[in-house]
Amino acid sequence: MKLLSDVDVSGKRVFVRADLDVPVKEFTVKSSQYSGATRLTNLKNTIDYLYKQGASKIIIAGHIDRPEKPDPEYSTKQLRFILEQILLRSVYFAQNLEKQVAGYLVLLENLRFFQGESTNDTAFAVKLSSLADIYVNEAFGNCHRNHASMVALPHLLPHAAGLHLAKEVDELSKILKGPQKPFVAIVGGAKIETKLPLVEHLAKIADFVLVGGELPVEIGKKGVKFTQNVLVASLTADAKDISDESIYQFKEKIASARTVVWNGPLGLFEEGYDKGSKAIARAVIDSPAYEVVGGGETVEFLAKNNLLSPPSGGFAFVSSGGGAMLEFLSGKTLPALKALE
Repeated sequence: MKLLSDVDVSGKRVFVRADLDVPVKEFTVKSSQYSGATRLTNLKNTIDYLYKQGASKIIIAGHIDRPEKPDPEYSTKQLRFILEQILLRSVYFAQNLEKQVAGYLVLLENLRFFQGESTNDTAFAVKLSSLADIYVNEAFGNCHRNHASMVALPHLLPHAAGLHLAKEVDELSKILKGPQKPFVAIVGGAKIETKLPLVEHLAKIADFVLVGGELPVEIGKKGVKFTQNVLVASLTADAKDISDESIYQFKEKIASARTVVWNGPLGLFEEGYDKGSKAIARAVIDSPAYEVVGGGETVEFLAKNNLLSPPSGGFAFVSSGGGAMLEFLSGKTLPALKALE
């Protein structure tokens, strides 16, 4: 994978594929900290680097949600103000790809408003390539998507991984190749079809895999059997959170861990069933382990409960990937990472 330091950006127009899929409506401003904006703050180091290295223009592009047609509710224009506050630079918005927009830092309209993005259309990628001289991928959360701006475009331009994306790959690779032991993985949420391969792969390298969320119900229905180091939680009577017994059992394993990776909440926190997730979050924070957490819902839960950063919380590394993190830790090759080789 080519790194940003491998590419000369001086005097060049740089297309930065960013992860802009954030909960716009939930942004709140508190002492310059933006709730739900982790994916946007991840951009800052790369934008600062490009500026210092003399890039002539920086174009930021990405998507919000999965609109089937242009819709003001999903326009990236809504992100202009918050990006200006995070990046500490003026941001200019471009609604039309054909029209050149004045300004050093330009934000493109939602890429999923245009035909060809989701189908990895080469013609659309060629149109995007005409806007820039260099391509930088700073959207780890989309690296499992075979989309034009993620896969076709880097084949058309000199390319590199953004600073945060490179950090993502490095941190998650450490977990797969040589985690400090004992290594405990926590897998929650739903979507057993995507989580099951993760549990099975992590069971081969982790000392314990702790499974909660909605997964125990699905595992029971399917009659899936695991090795002894996979601990599937028992649930409360309404099956909306893990039981007190499982909270105790999970905390016991976490207390002695040296590495913990967590993806997926352990209960339906959006309905108020957050006892298990809060207890396990506190156990992870208080443990001596190196902690890596990821997944949109997990990060959202931790942010809302002030558990992502000191003084009340803190994790060594917060991954911006949900599905991408799952597939990477499941041992799969992500198409957008392969495109950066």
